[in-house]
Amino acid sequence: MNNSKQDRFPDRLRTASEAKQNKLERFRAAAVNPERLAERAQKAELAATREAKRKAKATKLHQENEALERQKSEDAKREAEQASLRDVALKTELADQAVTLEAERKAERDRRYAARRNRKH
Repeated sequence: MNNSKQDRFPDRLRTASEAKQNKLERFRAAAVNPERLAERAQKAELAATREAKRKAKATKLHQENEALERQKSEDAKREAEQASLRDVALKTELADQAVTLEAERKAERDRRYAARRNRKH
């Protein structure tokens, strides 16, 4: 092991402490550097612009989705109304057919009855 005076523990502590202080001073100098401040401001502005665009896009998408949902509900409502009208028309038509069929049956029954009566006389 090397036992020179340079490798003594207090010397290594002092060297490490000086290195930390130098690094801290460079960091503080960089923090107040006008170029770095301008760069940070520019990045913050770009981030704010991106965020505003993202929010605008999200708002537009939300509005489009709401419009689409409204359109779907209106279409479903209109389709339900049309189906109801078709059902009513179908029921009316079936009722008319039933009445017509009943009238035809009655006419046929009356014709047969009249034919039987005429045969007996």
